[in-house]
Amino acid sequence: MAALHTVAAPAPTLVVLAAGVGSRYGGLKQIEPVGPSGEIMLEYAAFDARRAGFGRVVFVIRRDIEADFRALVAPRLGGAIDVGYAFQSLDDVPPPFTAPPARRKPWGTAHAVRACRHAVDGPFGVVNADDFYGRAAFARLGDALRGGEVDGAAAGIRAADPGAGRDTYFLVSYPLRQTLSDHGSVSRGICTVSADGDLVRVEERLRIAPDGDGARCLGDDGAWHRLAADTPVSMNLWGFTPGVFAHLDRAFAAFLAAGGRDDPAAELHLPAVVDAAVRAGAARVRVIPTRARWLGVTYPADAPFVVAGIRALVEAGEYPSPLWGGGAP
Repeated sequence: MAALHTVAAPAPTLVVLAAGVGSRYGGLKQIEPVGPSGEIMLEYAAFDARRAGFGRVVFVIRRDIEADFRALVAPRLGGAIDVGYAFQSLDDVPPPFTAPPARRKPWGTAHAVRACRHAVDGPFGVVNADDFYGRAAFARLGDALRGGEVDGAAAGIRAADPGAGRDTYFLVSYPLRQTLSDHGSVSRGICTVSADGDLVRVEERLRIAPDGDGARCLGDDGAWHRLAADTPVSMNLWGFTPGVFAHLDRAFAAFLAAGGRDDPAAELHLPAVVDAAVRAGAARVRVIPTRARWLGVTYPADAPFVVAGIRALVEAGEYPSPLWGGGAP
């Protein structure tokens, strides 16, 4: 009998969005120390990604921070994982469009992910550089991108109905209560999820703040609305295949044509592109709920809380200190 051979699923890539200006925080919070041995936030993302089976990290940055970013990040990772770079540039727009001379602000997270289209050629995850997502969240996303299970159901890398031609993507969601700040309001992607775990809607909500045992947010109607504490939210922890770049190209061109090119503050957000693809029936998104510890710095006063949270995880044995010197993940 001939031997059976199996082909291992390709190791996914982690795309880290690190081009943001950090306007509310007042600086490049992506490279501020948060760990007990001076680790920066994105080091923990790379560490967790590697031990979850990701084979490469691609940092999306701006050209004007390239030298400082490379000098700081490359030595920290020390060759523990393959590293690549992609550049979010204001002039990276599809023809016949051109970037307006007065534009200074990046085009948004959808444009940032689009910037890595030449740097990835297989399944990939997406994270923010200034958020801490937790080991379990990366492990679940890595399993899904390799065709594992999502809540007991085979995830696959294509939709269950191949005749529909829809790509299957993934979103790791967090309970809203775990993502709020005591120091100001936040914006979050509020998710509606079907009974079988598919994303139905993801809607950006502004000025979300704690309110009793839940939260409240400012709706499109200008009124305040209550949100339950366990409402699933997107923190930009996504899993994609390269098929997403076609959605991003079309959405970005439409955004520019609809006036986004001439509005110096307009941005195209990744959740809006995914939401439109889902509602059009062009993509399916499996939602992977997690209660992993999320930590993030929106305001300067959030930083001590993040530092204390990471220290607690180190003391509990979740992470070595120093991070890379404590042994390979």
